[in-house]
Amino acid sequence: MNPENMTPSVSAQPGPSQGGGGYEDDEISLLDLLLVVVDNLRLLVIGPLLIGLGALGVSYTMPPIYTAKTQFLPPQQQQSSAASMLASLGALGGLAGAATGLKSPADQYIAFMKSVSVQDALIERFKLVEKYEAKLKTDARMALTGSVRIASGKDGLISVEVDDKDPKFAADLANAHVDELRSLLARLAVTEAQQRRMFFEKQLQITKENFTKADLALKSSGVSSSVLKTSPASAVEAVARLKAGISVQEVKLGTMRNYLTESSPDFKQALSELASLKTQLAKAEKEEPASKDASDYVARYREFKYQETMFELFAKQLELAKVDESREGAVIQVLDIAEPPERKAKPKKAMIAVIAALASGFALLLFVFIRSALKNASQDEETKLRMASLKGSWNRALGR
Repeated sequence: MNPENMTPSVSAQPGPSQGGGGYEDDEISLLDLLLVVVDNLRLLVIGPLLIGLGALGVSYTMPPIYTAKTQFLPPQQQQSSAASMLASLGALGGLAGAATGLKSPADQYIAFMKSVSVQDALIERFKLVEKYEAKLKTDARMALTGSVRIASGKDGLISVEVDDKDPKFAADLANAHVDELRSLLARLAVTEAQQRRMFFEKQLQITKENFTKADLALKSSGVSSSVLKTSPASAVEAVARLKAGISVQEVKLGTMRNYLTESSPDFKQALSELASLKTQLAKAEKEEPASKDASDYVARYREFKYQETMFELFAKQLELAKVDESREGAVIQVLDIAEPPERKAKPKKAMIAVIAALASGFALLLFVFIRSALKNASQDEETKLRMASLKGSWNRALGR
C-alpha cells in the first residue's frame, strides 16, 4: 500500500485572516488601552483640572450652611410605682416582670421627635411655612425633615443636628426638638396615668362589692371556723392567693397583647406562668374537707380571702396611679445644648472640587475609549456592515 494513501486528510481551519475571524482580532490588550490614554493624555489631565477649578469657583457662590448640634440622654427605663408594688406580691409579681422587661430603645424617642405632632408644633413655633416659603404645611414638614438629622449612638446618646443658613436659628431649632419631646412625654405620661387610675377605680369598686358579699356569706354560713382543722387555714389562703394570681396573670396577658405578639418570648413565658398557676390551683383544690359543712365553709372562706387579696391589690394600685398622675414627665438629661456654630459646615469647597475632578476624569476616560473603539471599528469592512445594519434597525424602530 502506498504510504501516501495512509496520510490522513486534514481539513483547513480558518485562521485569523480567514472568514472565521480569529479571536485575536477581538482582543483588546492592555498596551492598546495604554496607548489610548497616552494619545489623549492632555485631555485627560487638563479636562478634569479645569472642571475641578470650575466647581471650586461655583462653590464660592453657594450660601454657607451652619450645623448646630445638641445631645441628650433619653429617659431611662424606670420601673413604675405600680410595677414596683406588684413585684412585692409574690405570685402577683408577674405583671411587674412585664413592665420592667420592656425596653425603651432610643429609636422610640427618635420616632417621637419625627412624629407629625412634634413637627407641627415646631412649624407653628418657628413659623416654618413662611421661612421655607412652603405652600402647604406638608411641604414645610418635608423641608424640616431635610434639614434635621436625628440619630442615636452606641453610647446611648441621642443627637439632633440642624442645618440652616442662620446659625442662631439652627441652634434654636435643635434645642426646640428636645423641648417638644419633653412636652410630648409629659402629656403621654399623664394620659397613661389617668387611664390607669380610672381603671383601678372601677376595679376597686367592683372588688369592694364582691368582698362585702363574700364577707356576709362567710358570716352567714352558721359554721364554726373550727372546721378549718380538716383543711388548714394556710392551705385555704394559698388557694385564694393562687386564684388572685391567676386573675392578675390574665390581666397581664391582656395588657401584653397591646405591645407584644403572641409569638414573643415574654408573652410565651407569661402563658407558661398562667398554666403553672392553674396547675397548682387544681392540685390544691383536690384536698376536700371531711364534711359537707366544712366544704361549704372552706369554699366561702376561700372566696373571702380571694376578694380580700384583690381588694388590697387594687386599693394600692389606685393610690400609686394617683401618685404617677401627679408626677412630672420623664426626665431628659441634656449633655450638650446646641450653640450657634461659629464655622460653616457646608459647602466643603475642596471636597466639591475633588469629586468634580474625579467624576469628570472618569467620564472623559470612558469617552476616549469609546471614541477609539468606534474609530477602529470604522476601518473594518465587516464592522461597517454591522454598523449600517444596526443603524437601519434603529431607524425602522423609530419609524423613520
